[in-house]
Amino acid sequence: MKPKVALIVETSSVYGRDLLSGIVRHMRMHDQWSVFLEQRDLQLDPPQWLSTWQGDGIISRVTTPTFVEAIKRTGVPMVELTDRFGASQFPGVRSDDAAIGRAGAMHLIERGFTKFAFCGFAGEAWSKRRQDAFAAVIRAHSSHECEVYNSPWTGPAALNWEDEQQRLVDWLNGIKPPVAVMACSDIRGLHLIDACSRVDLAVPEEVAVIGVDNDELLCRICSPTLSSVIPNAEEVGFRAAELLARLMKGESVEPVGEPIPPLGVAARQSTDVVAIDDSNIAAALRFMRENACRGVTVEEVIENTAISRSTLERQVRKYLGRTPQEEIRHVQIKRVRELLQTTDLPADRIAALCGFAHPEYMHVVFKRVMGVTPGEFRRNSKL
Repeated sequence: MKPKVALIVETSSVYGRDLLSGIVRHMRMHDQWSVFLEQRDLQLDPPQWLSTWQGDGIISRVTTPTFVEAIKRTGVPMVELTDRFGASQFPGVRSDDAAIGRAGAMHLIERGFTKFAFCGFAGEAWSKRRQDAFAAVIRAHSSHECEVYNSPWTGPAALNWEDEQQRLVDWLNGIKPPVAVMACSDIRGLHLIDACSRVDLAVPEEVAVIGVDNDELLCRICSPTLSSVIPNAEEVGFRAAELLARLMKGESVEPVGEPIPPLGVAARQSTDVVAIDDSNIAAALRFMRENACRGVTVEEVIENTAISRSTLERQVRKYLGRTPQEEIRHVQIKRVRELLQTTDLPADRIAALCGFAHPEYMHVVFKRVMGVTPGEFRRNSKL
């Protein structure tokens, strides 16, 4: 008879879904389980069925003190994936939050910033681990103290959206740009980018932002799109299934295995910059980024910013190593690449959306920059 396993994992987050993918991968390679999937919020009380459930094992992401007691009463082996608290009473697997913090720090340091900050959630162990590792790297690199903002994620102390955003705005107003900020998660990154827009801080020119989880939808809701550290949640799920299989066979296991390091960083627009301490140049680059895909010209940039053409040319070359016209093309081609990879739009529609008057010209520019035609790039991206 197949072992009966309950998977109590939220599917509303990309991290939870990737955990499940890893569990499924293990099942296909090894044990075929009879699976009950309980899609629950991380804050809810234990499910009513748990007290009478006649199963063989549990993998859970929703462990609360009440849930712990309920599991103890069942005597069913469980693998713990919750990373919100301290040490667990159950064997578990989790992402390497320290490595995630270090990856975020190094990505921002590579962009030339000297001033850094971390934005997290108070009372969340995973956020604190990321913060501590991030701050340690920054201390070794920068003479500036790492600024920190934390507030409750959930519970009665959590603020409503407007009050929370106002506190973030006040915090950002106390930091002189340019500054690079790591958010503990992508949702926190969304909070940060929204707060920057409220006080007209240019992202990424004045405030570069990186999140964690690489939730594609959430990262693209952000404007500009959010860079993100990529946890290896699928491997966490695979290891958790491996661990549970051993427990159900009666084997002894280590309480907590080695944490799983991240896969890397998905770089998007929110960190696509070098540190710029000239507010006029930052404003000009922001104008170019926001208007490149409507076909903006260098003359229009000059007309809409307080910079002479010679200063614009000199400073953009200094910071980016390319001319203003090349920077406009750089933004356009990045957008072309994104649309080729994520949509089935025809070339003439993509050209119009990216500021090219004619599809043929887009084709010529794309081939010159990328070394392949738009059609070849699209085909290669789907291999």
